[in-house]
Amino acid sequence: MTSLNAAVIGIRLVISFFIQRLLAEIVGEAGISKIGQLRNLSQLLTSTTSVGVFSGVVKYVAEYKEEKEQLQKLFSTAFVFSIIGSVLCFLVLFFGADFISEHLFLSKDFSYLIKLLAVLVPFISVQRIFNGVVNGLSKYKKFAKIDLIAYLISATLTIVFLLKYNIDGALIAIAITPLIQLLVLLFIFSKVLKEYVQFSKLSLKTPMAKALLAFSLMSFFSSVLLNYVEIDVRSMLADRLSEEDAGLWTAMTFISKNYMVFSGSIFTLYVLPRFAGIKTTGLFKKELLSIYKTLLPIFGLGMLGVYFLRSYFVDFIYPGFDGMLPLFKWQLLGDFVRLASLVLIHQFLAKKLVRSFIFSEIVSLGLFYLLAHYLVKQYGVEGVVIGHFIRYIVYFAVVLFLVVRYFNKQKATS
Repeated sequence: MTSLNAAVIGIRLVISFFIQRLLAEIVGEAGISKIGQLRNLSQLLTSTTSVGVFSGVVKYVAEYKEEKEQLQKLFSTAFVFSIIGSVLCFLVLFFGADFISEHLFLSKDFSYLIKLLAVLVPFISVQRIFNGVVNGLSKYKKFAKIDLIAYLISATLTIVFLLKYNIDGALIAIAITPLIQLLVLLFIFSKVLKEYVQFSKLSLKTPMAKALLAFSLMSFFSSVLLNYVEIDVRSMLADRLSEEDAGLWTAMTFISKNYMVFSGSIFTLYVLPRFAGIKTTGLFKKELLSIYKTLLPIFGLGMLGVYFLRSYFVDFIYPGFDGMLPLFKWQLLGDFVRLASLVLIHQFLAKKLVRSFIFSEIVSLGLFYLLAHYLVKQYGVEGVVIGHFIRYIVYFAVVLFLVVRYFNKQKATS
């Protein structure tokens, strides 16, 4: 699975670098900042439109894939949540378009974009639930195929729209990406979906509401608040420094997300379903060590390569963005510790340890918010990435402590 992911991500990286260079040359730092705001809003909607049930769908599909009755209860509940989330998001986006545009882009000129997202929220929600089914079944070959084809189509659309309509075109292409992902998923995965989701038997009942609400709560802190904090930090940089400085930090996070995306599908396709089935401390330690032995050396070497070649990366991807160079060290160090933390945090998702998950996320997001606002006064835009590194050092220690405490409690109980 790691090898297959490497091939898909490798192709995505090459295309992504090309697109980022085009964006840098055509829209500049200010345009990159706007794109960052839209991406964060899209990711926020990905969670809120489905009421954050993605991880719950992954977990319970992995557990109940042989139990049709349980799966029907799961999907009925998930789709009711999806309807509620979609309606609420539509109302907020459509009727609050001017306010949201002003907050995100410092102008009401992009209200049309917010209203477009409002129309797309049902597709965003359904795509997220179906994606959870793919992950829960660990169909990683199909997932890789869906991911790659959808990315190629959306990338082509982004390039065409960017060249024809400038920043507005790029933003529209990014906004409709979830619709493209849903159509590709249905084209490739529809037969398997019909096998596990009996659409004719879905009801407007929520027999698994309590079980899924725990994941909704966790998703609120891990996704909704995370994206809100990133939007706030970018707005703070634009206000205190300049929109160009906000663009430099956004460009740095784009590079970070491009290499971190490699780990994302491994977590949902392998780590989460695997941890969900592990009951003993010994097996958990063995699996954790195996994951660390596989992932950390690969990422460590890759990050070293990125650091030593950072000048070439900036010249190649973001020509003229030389203010990014001091940001690499802190961003890469923070991301390495973050990777080690994310492996552990999936134990909270697998075992539905809601309190532990929420506490660790509050510590992480709260620290980043405070450190970013404080350190930017002394170090400018570099202060944000210094805060990023400090945040994940503390986060790793907190998560490790909570995981050890969980297994100590299990041992004492048994």
